[in-house]
Amino acid sequence: MRILLSILISLTFCLQSNAQDQHKLDSLMTLYNQAQNDTTRIILLNDEIGYLYESINLDSAIYYYNLAVNLADKNLDKFTTETKQSYEYYIYLSLKSKSLGYLGNVNELKDVYDIALEYYLKALELNEILVSCKDPNLIMLGKQGISKCYGNIGNMQLYQKNYDNAIEYLLKAITIFEDIDDKRGAATCFVNIGKAYFQKDDYDNTLNCVNKASKIFEEIGDKRGLSACYINLGSVQHMNRNYKQAITNYLKSLEIKEELDDKRGMAIINGNISVLYSDIADSLKSNKPKWKSNLDSALVYGLKAMEIANEIGSISAMNSAANKIKDIYIKKSDYQKAIEYFEIFIATQDSMFNEDKTNALVEMSTKYESEKKQLEIDKMQNQKELDNKTIEAQQAENRKQFIIIMSSILGFIIVLVFSIILLRMFRHKRKANILLSEQKAEIEEKNRDILDSITYAKRIQSAILPPQKLVKEYLKDSFILYKPKDIVAGDFYWMEHKDGKILFAAADCTGHGVPGAMVSVVCNNGLNRSVREYGLTEPGMILNKTREIVIQEFEKSEEEVSDGMDIALCSLDGHKLEYSGAHNPLWIIRNGEILETKSNRQPIGKSRLSEPFTTHTIELQKDDTLYIFSDGYVDQFGGENGKKFKSKAFKDLLLSIQIKTMEEQRLHLDENFETWRGKLEQIDDVCVIGVRI
Repeated sequence: MRILLSILISLTFCLQSNAQDQHKLDSLMTLYNQAQNDTTRIILLNDEIGYLYESINLDSAIYYYNLAVNLADKNLDKFTTETKQSYEYYIYLSLKSKSLGYLGNVNELKDVYDIALEYYLKALELNEILVSCKDPNLIMLGKQGISKCYGNIGNMQLYQKNYDNAIEYLLKAITIFEDIDDKRGAATCFVNIGKAYFQKDDYDNTLNCVNKASKIFEEIGDKRGLSACYINLGSVQHMNRNYKQAITNYLKSLEIKEELDDKRGMAIINGNISVLYSDIADSLKSNKPKWKSNLDSALVYGLKAMEIANEIGSISAMNSAANKIKDIYIKKSDYQKAIEYFEIFIATQDSMFNEDKTNALVEMSTKYESEKKQLEIDKMQNQKELDNKTIEAQQAENRKQFIIIMSSILGFIIVLVFSIILLRMFRHKRKANILLSEQKAEIEEKNRDILDSITYAKRIQSAILPPQKLVKEYLKDSFILYKPKDIVAGDFYWMEHKDGKILFAAADCTGHGVPGAMVSVVCNNGLNRSVREYGLTEPGMILNKTREIVIQEFEKSEEEVSDGMDIALCSLDGHKLEYSGAHNPLWIIRNGEILETKSNRQPIGKSRLSEPFTTHTIELQKDDTLYIFSDGYVDQFGGENGKKFKSKAFKDLLLSIQIKTMEEQRLHLDENFETWRGKLEQIDDVCVIGVRI
C-alpha cells in the first residue's frame, strides 16, 4: 500500500510539473505570436522557449533554436553592402550567434559532438565580426560570445580525447574571460583544463588548475563550480591511492549535484565512486569479507550511475557506467552479467567514438583555424600547418598501432581462455575416473562452467566477424551461410572496406571447435594487419603477407606448428572483381553456366610449395552471381547411402536456385544441408558466401 501511495504521489508531482511547464509554454507562445518585431521573437525563442524545452524535449529545443536562426537570417538578408555596418545589422548577428551557440549546447547534451562543434565554429565566426566593429557594447557582446565558443570547443576536444587541443582552446577562453571580468567563465575553464591534465597523468597541473578554480568559485559562491572542483580533487587523490580523502571529496560533490538536481553530474560521480570502491577491493584481495563488501558497494554505485544515465538518455554516461559495471561483474565471476554490460558498452562506444566522428571533429577545428589565421600570418602559419600535419600523422599512426595491439590482446585472451578450458577438462576427467560416484555432482557443475566459458569464448570469436549490418551495407544483394560444427569454429568470414574496394573472404582454418577457433584468431589478425597496417588491397598480395604473418606467429612456439588456412578472397570495385585463393576456388554463375576460377594449391601457412599467390581479374556482368565457400558443405556425409555431398551436386544445387532471391538461396541451402545430413553428425564447419551483381 505504501509503495502504491508513493507511486501515486510521484505521478501527481510529475503531472503538476508537466502542467506548469505547459502553462508557461502556452504563455510564452502567446507572447511570441503577439510580438511586434522579429528581434523580440528571436529573444523569446533563445532565452525562454528554447531554454525551457531543453529540460523537456531536446529535439523540440533544436526546432525552436533553428527557428530563431531562420528569423535572424531573414532579417540579415535585407541589409545591403552599404547598410551592413549599421547597429541593427550587428544586433541580428549577435542574436544569430547566440542561437547557434545554444544549438551547439543541445547537440552536446545529445552526445552528437561533430554537429555541436560545427555550430560552435559558426557562432565563433559571427562573434569575431562583432569584435571588429566600433561600438563598445557590441564589442563586449562579441568577446563574451568568443570566450564561450572557445570554452565549448575546448570541451568538445576534451570529450574526444584531443587533450592538447582542448587545453589550447580553454586557455584562449580564459584570456578573454579575465579581460571581461567573467570570473565564473574563467573558473569553469580552469576546471576543464584540470580534467585534460588529469587524463594526461599530469596531476601537479591538475591540482594547480583545481585550486585556482575553487578559489574563484568560493569567492562568487558558485556551488556547481565547487562540485566540479571536488570531483577533480577526488580523482587525483584516487589515483594517488588516498582513498579516504577521495571518497570524502566525491561525496561532497555528489551532495551538491543532488541539491542542484544535476542528473548528468550525479551519474558521473556515482561512476567515479564505483571505480573507487572497486580499486579498494583490489587492494584487499587477501581479506575476502572486506573485498566482497567493497565490491558490492562498487556495484551499487555503478548501477546507480547506469540508472541515472538511462533516465536522462546520456549515451556517454551509459558508456562509462556500462564499462565500470562490466569490470565489477568480471571480478565477481558473474560472466553472464559481464557480457550483458559489455554489449551495452560496445554499442554506446560505437555511437560515440567511431573514427568518422572523431576525424570530423579534428578536421572541422583544423579547417577553421587554418582559414582564420591564413589571413593574418604567412610564413609562420605555413610552418605551423606543417607541424599540425605531423601531429595528425602521428595521431593516425598511434590509432593504427592501437588497433594492432588490441587485436593481439584479443587473440591472446582467446588462446588463454581456451587453454584454461582444456586444462580444466583434463583435470576434471582424471578426478572423475578416481572418484566418479562421490564427485558426480561436482563434475556436472564444472562441466557447466566449461560450457559457459566456451560460450563466452564464442562471443569473443563472434566479435571478430563483420556484423550483418556492415555486410548488407557493402554487399546489398548477398547472403552468408555460416554453420559452425561446434560452439566455436575454425571457419570464419571476413570483410574490409579500403580505398573504395570491398574485400571479403570465406576462410577455413585447420581443425574445428576450440583448436580451429584458436587458429582462426591468428589468421583473422593476419588478414586485418595485411590491409590495415600494410595498406594492401590486391588479393594475391594480401594472401602473401597473411601467410608471412601467420608463419611468424606460429614460429614463436617451441613446438612445430603446421596449422594454417584455406581461403577464397575477393576484391570488388564496381564490376571489376579480383580473386585469389588458397585451395578454395571462385564460382561465377552467368547465363545458367558455372565459370570456375581455380585457386593456388597451397595453404596459408607452412608448406613444401610456397609460391606467390595469383590474383585473377574478372570483368563481371549484371546479374552474375558469385560464390566462395569452405569445404564443409561438399564434404558432409548424408543421403540414403551416407556418402559425401560432393562438388558436382553442389554446382547442380546452385544452378537450380538462381531464380530465387539471395536470402531465399541461403534458406534453401541451409534446409538442403540439414535434409542431406539427416541424423548423421555434422563433420565440419560450413561457410558459404553468395553475392549477386
